This record gives sequence, C-alpha cells and structure tokens, in this order.
Amino acid sequence: MRQTTRQALFILASAIGAALSATDAQAMDLKVLTAGAFKSSVVALVPEYEKASGNKVVIDNDTAGALVKRIEAGETFDLVVLTPAAIDEIIAKGKAAPGSRTNLARVGVGVMVKEGAPKPDISTVEAFKKAVLAAKSVSFIDPASGGSSGIYVAKLMERLGIAAEVKPKEKLKDGGYVADYIASGEAELGIHQISEILPHAGVTLVGPLPREIQNYTVYAAGIGATTSHADAARALIAVFSGPSAQALFKAKGMEPAGD
Repeated sequence: MRQTTRQALFILASAIGAALSATDAQAMDLKVLTAGAFKSSVVALVPEYEKASGNKVVIDNDTAGALVKRIEAGETFDLVVLTPAAIDEIIAKGKAAPGSRTNLARVGVGVMVKEGAPKPDISTVEAFKKAVLAAKSVSFIDPASGGSSGIYVAKLMERLGIAAEVKPKEKLKDGGYVADYIASGEAELGIHQISEILPHAGVTLVGPLPREIQNYTVYAAGIGATTSHADAARALIAVFSGPSAQALFKAKGMEPAGD
C-alpha cells in the first residue's frame, strides 16, 4: 500500500473515531444538503460512513442556486455540498462554519444522445456548433432553476453566436437529469455534467465539450454554522475525501478538485 493511501486511511479512521468519541458513540441523524451532480456520489459513499459511525445520513438534493436560497432563508443543516463560491458565500453570511470548506471533486460538461442513436462529431468547437444546430431539439438544465451547468450552457450558446437559433428548440429541464428527456426521446441532444450522464440508462455519452469551451464545476463541502454535530460532519467529509471516494469519482467521470 502506498504511503499516501495509508495516510488517507489513517486520517479517515481518526476522523470517524473522533466523531464517535465526541458524541459518546451515540447514533445521530446528520442532515446533508447536496447539489446537482454530486448527489449520486453522496448516496454511494454514505453507507461507508454509516457503517463505521452508526449514524444515519438524511440526504436532500436541489440545485446549487436553490440550496443557497434555502440556507439564506434560514434552513439549517449539518453538511452541505455546493460550489466553492457558494460555500464561501454562506460562510460570509454566517450560515456555514468559517474554515470548513473542503474541495472534493470537479466535473466537466458533456454531450449525450439516446442509446443507439448516431453520435455527432463534437471534437472541435465548430463541430460542436454544427451538431447543436443540426439537432431537432436540445436539452439542458433550465438556467432559472439555478443549476450550474444550465447557466453555463445558456451563456455558451450566446458566446458561440447561436442562442437565437437554439432557443426555439430548447427543451429545458427544471433540475434533475437532462438524460430523462434524451432517453425518452423528448429531446435529441443533451448537454449536462458528465457525472449526470454516465450512470443514466438509455443514453450514450458522446464525449466532453472541446477543451476550449469546457467548463468544470467544483464541488466542495461545508459544515453548518449552528450544527451540534460538527465532529460527525468532519468525519463524513473525510469519507468524501478518502480512497473510496477517489475511485468512485473517477468512475463517475469526475477528477480531483485541487485546492
């Protein structure tokens, strides 16, 4: 076992041990708010934490924008997963604990079609533009819902000078999975974060956006400012940062987030 892996396992075990000691090993419920593409990772990693700690994790998912609004309106939580900027924003407003932001992973935007459908060429920016213009319908997250990928895609259409042509054939998704519309045939071409495409049945990932127009969303964790379970929340962050998480992120099309 490599030294880095041993260190990660030691940190993970120590964090969970500290959480159990701090709570006299009494089981508790942890409320976790998670945004967009990170939900499936949270769902996959939580059992490891629950088995080690004896605690139960209650997961609530929404778009990043919607979660920020809920938190600003007074909703409390033990742990939240948002973008780093959003975590910093709620820390500044006293809603998350200072110094608690931990970057976890990043994910890029990809293009999908219905399973079995021909894959368009999106290898260059010009090819991507042609594919979007040639599609009978294009689906992405409704920017008004606060989803980070939808906001980016809408701005990208403007940047590429094709927003007016794409507008009439948009099939916007109000949160959730764009892949739902592609798999059902309601839309021909879908644009969403890669980790939201790969696990979905009935669709095929064509590939990531070309490098020149790629956009990465970083996901970070923050601890609630008023939580009485801060140690337990830190232990959960350790799981989200540990060896199991890194293997999972890679399988889901994510990459290490960096600092």
